[in-house]
Amino acid sequence: MDRLRTMSTFVTVAEEGGFAPAARKLKLSPPSVTRAISELEARLGARLLHRTTRSLRLTEAGARYLADCRRILSEIEEADRHAASLHREPSGLVTVSASVLFGRMHVAPVLLQLLARYPGLSVSAVFVDRVVHLLEEGIDIAVRIAELPDSSLSAIRVGRLRRVVCAAPAYLEVKGRPRMPSDLAGHQTVSFAGGTAGDGWIFGGGDASQRFRPESRFLVNNADTAIAAAVAGQGITRVLSYMVAPLVQTGVLEILLEDFEPPVVPVHVVHKEAGQTSARVRAAVDHLVEHLRREPVLRG
Repeated sequence: MDRLRTMSTFVTVAEEGGFAPAARKLKLSPPSVTRAISELEARLGARLLHRTTRSLRLTEAGARYLADCRRILSEIEEADRHAASLHREPSGLVTVSASVLFGRMHVAPVLLQLLARYPGLSVSAVFVDRVVHLLEEGIDIAVRIAELPDSSLSAIRVGRLRRVVCAAPAYLEVKGRPRMPSDLAGHQTVSFAGGTAGDGWIFGGGDASQRFRPESRFLVNNADTAIAAAVAGQGITRVLSYMVAPLVQTGVLEILLEDFEPPVVPVHVVHKEAGQTSARVRAAVDHLVEHLRREPVLRG
């Protein structure tokens, strides 16, 4: 009997609590199961099971070996499933979540490429400005822009974003360019709820960090409106770098106080534990990771 089959036999004996029930489950004769375990113990040089006429229980070495066998056999099964999925066209529905603006600008185009790549897949895009609960809300994959807490979810980092302060050149020509965070006190500011205006704008990091609390005359609940106000020359706003990247490239907006920016914000593709990943979800995760890592805007 080969080593993996012997390990599987040992796990079955331990789980079934005896040689006879294990033999029935494995469709083998009881003597062959008994012989396999005896040969295993002889090869290992350790007693794995305490046997009596009425019971069978694991030794200390047997308990440790059982845990190792279960892990190894599980990893082999997962490797087999993954290899098989590479030769099978993924199909079915995949639900992907992201924030509204990032989803529209960067996730949706990648999902359209995914559909073109895998004709058997369907995608439900859920773009909302809140943290979704994958298990409770039936979400397969989420793209999250934040530091992630420890959890049972699998997270793959695909990039980073800056928190930037920006304004229109026309506004700056009239009001002047702030050179230090403290200079913002003399400027008009535009704040939005997603930008944590209530907690203030943080500059720098660690012990050198500074906090500025904008007294904004215009407070909005979405970044699009805050950016539009800045473009219209109504003041300085703070957003994530991807939100204004096209406007900065074309000179419509100008980034300020770059030397005082706080630490970057990581971007992750998050999904359920690897052992529970289906071929359709794995295909979508791999596609998102591959394409988002190419995004220049996610290089901070």
